[in-house]
Amino acid sequence: MVNCVFLHEIHQLYMGNLIFPPHIQESDRVIIVSPSSKIDKAFLKGAGKLLKSWGLEVVVGKHAGSSHGTYAGSIRQRLEDLQEAMDDEKAKVIFCSRGGYGAVHLVGQLDFTKFREHPKWLVGFSDITALHNLFQQQGFASLHAPMARHLTVEPEDDFCTQALKDILFGDALQGEEAFSYVCPAHKLNHTGSSKGILRGGNMSVFYGLRGTSYDIPAEGTVLFIEDIGERPHSIERMMYNLKLGGVLEKLSGLIVGQFTEYEENYSLGKDLYGALADIVKEYDYPICFGFPVGHVTMNVPMINGAEVTLEVGKKEVKLSFNTLQE
Repeated sequence: MVNCVFLHEIHQLYMGNLIFPPHIQESDRVIIVSPSSKIDKAFLKGAGKLLKSWGLEVVVGKHAGSSHGTYAGSIRQRLEDLQEAMDDEKAKVIFCSRGGYGAVHLVGQLDFTKFREHPKWLVGFSDITALHNLFQQQGFASLHAPMARHLTVEPEDDFCTQALKDILFGDALQGEEAFSYVCPAHKLNHTGSSKGILRGGNMSVFYGLRGTSYDIPAEGTVLFIEDIGERPHSIERMMYNLKLGGVLEKLSGLIVGQFTEYEENYSLGKDLYGALADIVKEYDYPICFGFPVGHVTMNVPMINGAEVTLEVGKKEVKLSFNTLQE
């Protein structure tokens, strides 16, 4: 587990260019959907129970607990659930139950007409990165954050669960107060400080959208990456794609999160972090390794589309969200 601290501090604040959905209040509606792989219904129940404890009205999508091969329903069923959630005028949050694979089936088929009139937070990570890219391409910020299993198995006072609640209810972003994550430094870090727009998520998922209109823009981006179950040389290949494609040189900062459930066989001649460090060694913007985001318990919520300040020091890393919700 990576130690991390949640801080409130005074900053000058910015909205940036994306639309931030409104903060939620008790009695607001949250809709749970499953856009990707099928999920154990016990996790749907557990997530619903926790969200209800926050005073929210919880609606579970018609097909959220369905099964179609490895997916949570057919493409049509998953598309129907997500579109209905986006169109719901009373809903304030779309909570994705899990990742896996399948969200890419829906990209390009969703209608944002009603969503633009009633924007809402999209919450999820892993395969949901495909939807985060889509929502940002459509002009909306979204939340890369824990999903149903985490909300079910972790205690109610879990750090990441509470951070998610604070962001959604606006307790993390009130008045002139922004919030920050602080975690220990890593020996491979590049020290420095910069501002940019936070974007990113699961590396193999957003890599699959490279060259499309849903690709992550590089200029002015503080990019964060994480992955699970990918072989080291596959991750290195993806990173070289970002380098050779001119993405890395345009970034304002880089956050290397948790890469988990792979065999560290040193086929690259060194460990994975070491191989990635070699690829980015020429860049002078701040870079941190081992940030607490990914398929781990300490998976801190990240606001995709927020302006952030990344400060990488010799002893600690501080990521501050300079975002004001009006």
